[in-house]
Amino acid sequence: MGKSIFFNYGKISRESKQEVNENTIYEIGSVTKFLTANLIVQANNEGKLKIDDFIDNYLPKEYVLSKEIKDKLKISDLASHQSGLPDLDIKKQMELNPKQPLNISKETIYSLINENTKLIDYGNYRYSNINFILMGIILEKVYGKDFKTILKEKILVPVKMENTLTTSFDVKNKVTGYDFKGVQQDFFDWNSLVAPAGLVKSNASDLTKFLKTLLSNKGEISKATTLAENTFYKNTQREIGLGLQMERTENDVYFYKTGNTMACASILAYDKKSNWGIVILLNHNDSGLIADFININYDEVLKKKSLSN
Repeated sequence: MGKSIFFNYGKISRESKQEVNENTIYEIGSVTKFLTANLIVQANNEGKLKIDDFIDNYLPKEYVLSKEIKDKLKISDLASHQSGLPDLDIKKQMELNPKQPLNISKETIYSLINENTKLIDYGNYRYSNINFILMGIILEKVYGKDFKTILKEKILVPVKMENTLTTSFDVKNKVTGYDFKGVQQDFFDWNSLVAPAGLVKSNASDLTKFLKTLLSNKGEISKATTLAENTFYKNTQREIGLGLQMERTENDVYFYKTGNTMACASILAYDKKSNWGIVILLNHNDSGLIADFININYDEVLKKKSLSN
């Protein structure tokens, strides 16, 4: 993957004349989970933890697991959405804070975990933000640093992702986002507790650098991705690794992660065998459109591949 091609369309907002480009900032939403899972596997490779360890000993003392779920949940269960833990009640959070529903307190997370006595669907896939919030807490404990610092030191600086933003994202070249009805929406504020589940902001240029690193088969980030690509859950509908999903054809497989916020939609996808990667960023919450884009682009990649053989 030596060549990068950027296609940009539209303005940063309905009111602006400024065109978007590969450096324009978007919310990447749950594509952040891909980064968090990579950090978890890097920690595994460094001997800071083992992905098959139970989570009990990696949580701060404020978290006291009930006897019903002690010594049952593994870190890999979190990263593959199989924990069975209750997730954040986003509907309730929207009622409390419609503009910033992810401004959630530590006390909310404490009660969610400590008062839980049942893993209602342990071992089955159920998409979850709380899993990645806990993974962020685990990372902070094993490294003794906050999530933002860990992300910067282990991914952003090595890949030179200089315009991938965390706590501060007040920049000029940033889109205005719109929800699925076309109503303007604010970007989510940074909340260090919730951040590992989906609060990073980035652009096509930086995410392309990240993809090139994955495909290079060099360095700790690429090495971590190799382990994350193993199958940890599979049924007739989906196949899940650590922080990513995979789509198989007869002779190939590509890996991907999507993201949706109130304001934006995104996808990051790559195929090591065919040596390609795709990043799609929209300033519109529309997961269906993202799915259409990736399907069309994947078909085009296969078509060009078959013509070249």
